Amino acid sequence: MLGRRCAILILLNLAFAGTAWSQQAARAPGSEVPVVHYKPGGEWPDQPRGDKGVPAGYWPFTQVASVAVKRDGNILVLHRNTDPILEYAPNGKFIGAWGDVRFDRGKVMFVNKQDRTAQMSGYQGVYGAAGCAECGAHSIRVDPQGNVWAVDATGHVVTKMDPQGHVMMTLGTRGRTGNGPRLFYLPTDVAFAPNGDVLVSDGYGNARIVRYSHDGRYLGQFGARGNGRGQFQLPHNLVIDARGRIYITDRDNQRVEIFDADGKYAGEWDNIGGNSSLVLTPDQHIWTGIVLRDLDGRAIERLPTAKNPHGAAVAANGDVYLGLLDGHVEKFSRQ
Repeated sequence: MLGRRCAILILLNLAFAGTAWSQQAARAPGSEVPVVHYKPGGEWPDQPRGDKGVPAGYWPFTQVASVAVKRDGNILVLHRNTDPILEYAPNGKFIGAWGDVRFDRGKVMFVNKQDRTAQMSGYQGVYGAAGCAECGAHSIRVDPQGNVWAVDATGHVVTKMDPQGHVMMTLGTRGRTGNGPRLFYLPTDVAFAPNGDVLVSDGYGNARIVRYSHDGRYLGQFGARGNGRGQFQLPHNLVIDARGRIYITDRDNQRVEIFDADGKYAGEWDNIGGNSSLVLTPDQHIWTGIVLRDLDGRAIERLPTAKNPHGAAVAANGDVYLGLLDGHVEKFSRQ
């Protein structure tokens, strides 16, 4: 009976689950806008091949949590497995695996429906139908200087790396949770302000946004759990535009909340469906899942897919890469 109850909780409320969001994508507001500039980018990345050049099967992605584009144009894939960060050329050629970063093996999590607090079950390790060895991998981003930041949710840390993958700095304390200036509780994403500040969405456990200087000094925080203005049930992704305005997906409330550079509430885009991923384009538009919007929230166009990504990235030429929890990366080429 206990196993059945846990299974139900996991299916309904598991903090990292993406299936329900994928099923909603086709019904989400904005899905009626046309596909204008994008077409599927073909098989990506390249399949590994054997000695005689025969395809040896797809790359063994396990729940692709996030993707990012480096300044040199290469694509980083963050997935929940023993080599969590893999690097590819834009044409899909495999470059290599990053070895300096490992993510905590995760416990099964659920969200308590009464008080919306994230809780750990006693079950360790396996997540989803495919399972995973490194369940903490949640988000990967590249800052304006070309450094790479990875968010380990169940490890409760955010790691800064140089473009070659060597660790430069860590925010949070691995294995420790809290709501103070130096501790996180299941963080979800990281973003970079024009003035160099670093913002972390401390999402599943604390429902807040924490601000640091470029060198890791605590500067403040804003937000709290709730459904009102400036509150979050689950701040899942965030981006910051060239003006310093902060855009945050409050996934459980199906909205994007907007704040000024100081963290003051400035508005929201409501009823965006289950779109949890946010990515800012080089020309200052925002992808909310598969829908492209201007900075006022107006839907402009969409990608030719109904799948809803857990994470996404945009290349300098406009190509879009989606990280899907079913273990795939989809590329869409801008025409």
